[in-house]
Amino acid sequence: MNRYSLSTVLALFLTFVAVAAKPVYAQPPAAPAPQATPASDDDDEKLRSLEPDFSLVNLPTTLPLPVHAGNFRLTHRFNENLRNDSFGTQASNLFGLDEGATIQLEYRFGVIKHVEAIISRTNVQRDIQMGVKYDAFHESASHPIGLSALVSIEGTNNFRENYAPALGVVLSRTLGTVAAVYATPVWAHNTFPGTGVTEDTTYVGLGTRVKVMTLGYVVFEASPRLGGYTPGDAEFAFSFEKRVGSHLFSLAFSNTSATTYGQIARGGNPHSLYFGFNLARKFF
Repeated sequence: MNRYSLSTVLALFLTFVAVAAKPVYAQPPAAPAPQATPASDDDDEKLRSLEPDFSLVNLPTTLPLPVHAGNFRLTHRFNENLRNDSFGTQASNLFGLDEGATIQLEYRFGVIKHVEAIISRTNVQRDIQMGVKYDAFHESASHPIGLSALVSIEGTNNFRENYAPALGVVLSRTLGTVAAVYATPVWAHNTFPGTGVTEDTTYVGLGTRVKVMTLGYVVFEASPRLGGYTPGDAEFAFSFEKRVGSHLFSLAFSNTSATTYGQIARGGNPHSLYFGFNLARKFF
């Protein structure tokens, strides 16, 4: 082996020894995974467990709708008065399922941040209601309550007759992790339609949603009138709800089939109780 080959072998050997003798360090710890940024109080997509829907039974809530998101709601009230007959008779009629129903279809869409457009149609008198809801602010560390403003107009015969505008606000407050409470003062115009007499009615909707299990709720509401056209009894309703993902299903009982602001202003039927259900689906 010539001196150049020996030098080359010696250089390779010394390189190997140097590498082998180099201390081995432990693998540096992985950088901590970035934590998810908590949703802010102004995040319209934030899950609000005590406010799972845009309505109680009939009255509105302050739940916001994200921009370009939608929500569909089906309201169904059977026409049988559960207080008219015996339990056996009611059971034979399947608690009103044989007596027809008042049905409302509603869709709302997030136009811009905190503003949603709402349209609904009820099969009774073919009543169409169009409205806008503005969510001014949500309950947070800086706001002890949530506040939304409402404006709407409805008309019968597919929005051709008996126009009835309404204005209102919704105030909300959560009670720990157990319940949310609401107060909804509303002024409705032309609440005695078809008579030639213009009547205005003011009422205050009061309601609460109480969590009774992980995704279940009990809901109560009533709408006492303060003045104007006040026939019959004030509207009242209660329901039992279950949320499954983006769906909310409720079994409802009320003294009226009313669902629009003008219909609620006309109150409920004395000595009456109607069975029905609400079904809502969020698209966001």
